[in-house]
Amino acid sequence: MTRRAGDGAGLLAAYRAAVENLAAHVDEVNALNVFPVPDGDTGSNMLATVKAALAEAEAISDPSADRIAAAISFGALMGARGNSGVIASQIFRGMAEGLGGKRHFNGPDLAHALTQGTATAYKAVAKPVEGTILTVIRESAAAAVISAENGGDLEDVLTAAVEGARIAVAKTPSMLPILRDAGVVDAGGQGLYRILQGTLQYLVSRAPVAPAAESPKAARLSTLVAHADEGFGYETMFLLHSSGAPIDVDRLREGLEKLGESVLVAGDSRAVKVHVHGDRPDHAIALGLSMGTLTRITVENLDAQSHEVREQRAAEIVGAPNDGRARGGQHESRPHVDLGTYGAEDGTAVAGGSNGSSGLHGLGAAAAIVTVPLAVVAVAAGEGLARIFDSYGVAAVVHGGQSNNPSTGELLDAVEKVSAEEILLLPNNPNVVLAARQASEMTKRRVRVVPTRNAAEGFAALLAMDPGRDATVNAEMMTLAGRAVQTLQVTEAVRDATIGGRKVKTGQTIVLDPDDGLLAVNNDRMKAVLVALEALEPGFELISLYYGDGADLAEAEVVARRVREWRSGVEVEVINGGQPHYRYLIAAE
Repeated sequence: MTRRAGDGAGLLAAYRAAVENLAAHVDEVNALNVFPVPDGDTGSNMLATVKAALAEAEAISDPSADRIAAAISFGALMGARGNSGVIASQIFRGMAEGLGGKRHFNGPDLAHALTQGTATAYKAVAKPVEGTILTVIRESAAAAVISAENGGDLEDVLTAAVEGARIAVAKTPSMLPILRDAGVVDAGGQGLYRILQGTLQYLVSRAPVAPAAESPKAARLSTLVAHADEGFGYETMFLLHSSGAPIDVDRLREGLEKLGESVLVAGDSRAVKVHVHGDRPDHAIALGLSMGTLTRITVENLDAQSHEVREQRAAEIVGAPNDGRARGGQHESRPHVDLGTYGAEDGTAVAGGSNGSSGLHGLGAAAAIVTVPLAVVAVAAGEGLARIFDSYGVAAVVHGGQSNNPSTGELLDAVEKVSAEEILLLPNNPNVVLAARQASEMTKRRVRVVPTRNAAEGFAALLAMDPGRDATVNAEMMTLAGRAVQTLQVTEAVRDATIGGRKVKTGQTIVLDPDDGLLAVNNDRMKAVLVALEALEPGFELISLYYGDGADLAEAEVVARRVREWRSGVEVEVINGGQPHYRYLIAAE
């Protein structure tokens, strides 16, 4: 890669340097959280996203620039975490389209790719907001175009792009009052600047960057969906690369659907990621080989996994007391919705099951699998919240939340493993919504996203679900039901800040609404909670107190007692949510 032109090998090396530069500044980006809460994860999400993209690119044998760019795009797409990661993946997607068909690229090519990346990123966001990563990529691309039009070579254009990004990041507080009040620049924009800066550092130094000692491994979800006597067969996955002729993606998908189930074919005529369940992995691999070359082939015996899970679940059932209560510490008066039983004419049910060590809870291994008309996949932060979703009968619970957002690929994997005609996906976190929507667009399954902002909204949404109606209607009803419940999040400030004109000191208790609006701040935790409760709309009869990190049952019971004293006649239930970073999640309904 020279100052005038670049090729695939140079692009890969420059991208590797970009990842390393972001890794070196990840704490810096995390610290730019607008709110002084202990869950700053923008840097971590972006780093996980670009690492997944790097792993994909390093597996490509074709050194052409367009193939490397396409691999980066695909890896980022599957590994995207959080809103910042999803938007970054869309930037890479547009850039890959801009470099399509090019084995080498120059300054104008890079400027065009950045412009395409900008357009794709803006299209991915329903309501683009200036003063964010979108502004930074737009200004960076605009600076690159000016340099290219003035005859700049690759180094000139990249230098202009980096400088444009730096200036744009510095301006973000003037565009968003919330950033100005908090005294920070936009975290996603800063992360993008560090990525671009890393590529420029590589180009200027021309020093090769050594590969990481251990390549990032794609996160995998364990399945707990059991086919009982009929068996799973084998899970076969591989990357298919064109060996000359374009890959016929439709023919590949049709062939795989004849061989098995849970078919996922994601990619284009140049490279495709394949996932299929079936009895003959050799036939699936042979089909792939007939259309190109294969890498990263994995075959797993799912029947063996299923047997282990059934034994574990059976032991749990035998040893568990049957007192008629829902699992997960659920209050007796709360209705139990068994979403896995409807549609089974023979009376068989799909029971809830869990495995605390897994990233994915799923359908109970003790029951035979049935294809139901409608099922739910939910994201949960904390074992307690996951158990409650599991007890509601959701088809799969994906672990993740603040500072641990599940990737698009993990959500897609969960959706593909659910046996239902239609699927409702509950992200239960504003920072997971974009990844959930991206996953829903990447599958052939009929998936609707219910944009729940926390687990309490997710529970309320489930109670409003009507199994007799389709996913589209249910998504609308469940969204309204989720927003009808009033929720609060209680945590401690990790730094001094100003939120909405109110000063917050490190260590003070702060209470936020679901959109991160500050409702109360106080040195006394109980006073802060009561002040926040006063801000709620009156008329609620039940308060659910989910305690998480930093709290225990004894403390939660004290809080519950004070709340009962504060408002006589209101029922208060205490539940172990186990959510990270937030001492309490409070729901009033």
